[in-house]
Amino acid sequence: MHEKAPPVLNTAQTQALQTWLGQHVAGAQGPMHLTRIHGGQSNPTFFVDFPECALVLRKQPPGPLLPSAHAVDREYRIQRALANSGLPVPKMRAFCADAQVIGTPFYVMDKLAGRVMSSHALPEIEPAQRQAYWMAMAETLATLHSLDWAALGLSDYGKPGNFFARQIARWSRQWAASRTREDTHIERLIAWLPAHIPKGDDTRIAHGDFRLGNLMFHPSEPRVIAVLDWELSTLGHPLADAAYSAMAWHTPPASFDGLLGLDLQAQGLPTQAEYLAHYHRCSGRPDRVAPFHLAFSLFRFAVILEGVRARALAGNAAAEDAGRVGDQSAAFAQAAIQVLDGV
Repeated sequence: MHEKAPPVLNTAQTQALQTWLGQHVAGAQGPMHLTRIHGGQSNPTFFVDFPECALVLRKQPPGPLLPSAHAVDREYRIQRALANSGLPVPKMRAFCADAQVIGTPFYVMDKLAGRVMSSHALPEIEPAQRQAYWMAMAETLATLHSLDWAALGLSDYGKPGNFFARQIARWSRQWAASRTREDTHIERLIAWLPAHIPKGDDTRIAHGDFRLGNLMFHPSEPRVIAVLDWELSTLGHPLADAAYSAMAWHTPPASFDGLLGLDLQAQGLPTQAEYLAHYHRCSGRPDRVAPFHLAFSLFRFAVILEGVRARALAGNAAAEDAGRVGDQSAAFAQAAIQVLDGV
């Protein structure tokens, strides 16, 4: 049985937060209403509403953390850097490095009026409009990858070049640090991926978790108004982002809301090939997402989910459904192997 996530803020911390915000954020005065946003598995997130100010707060989870994980300072930094870049992000309002206030560092940003989609299948959207939402996602990713990271002051945000070798090593270490079970698929991927990195390299701003659920759309239009959840962002290879954003076509609905097995045409949804073709048209890239990129992304997400499962078993998960979500790690490792076996 998985343990429930512990309370994230106690009464004293809530009072300390109200005091701190009143001192550092314009308009954050008067009665404060704090609401936990459920659904995320990493950094706990809250709506923080005042009579004249509506904010969103992101903080680290409680308890021991893996090295380099849950870096809310990096989230805050990159979104500030992107403020006038042409890529839509919320306005950053303040960062607090003092863990004494609410137990961990945190930051606050403006709350936007928009929609975060509930599912890759877009059930809240009319079928005739669903493809437009996916294509807007591809266009937004292409915009991100077009940005000049050096001009934005992000030259030290990551290590340019050799991205896949470093990432495979990193997530292999994360697997060793957080695994709660044996998985022969993961072990095969750890051996296969380093030997099959494609030739050529490129460095762009990589979001690291670019998927439909991390986008906010206009209230009534297929237009992205904010890219959210930058915790895993770095300087990296753009095709890692592109492949990651296309993972939904490789798992069924029961595995993290995948699209595999659905009648895409009947539901007005694009195929993976159509989605990636639009990204490549918008980005103008000469290279293409290959099986390696898809297998790498599925492997990486499997390790991320294993970390969620480990936190659930340790009792310091960010969400009460963390155990159920983390249990899906094996499905993504299996999907990665299926990609390899299809090469």
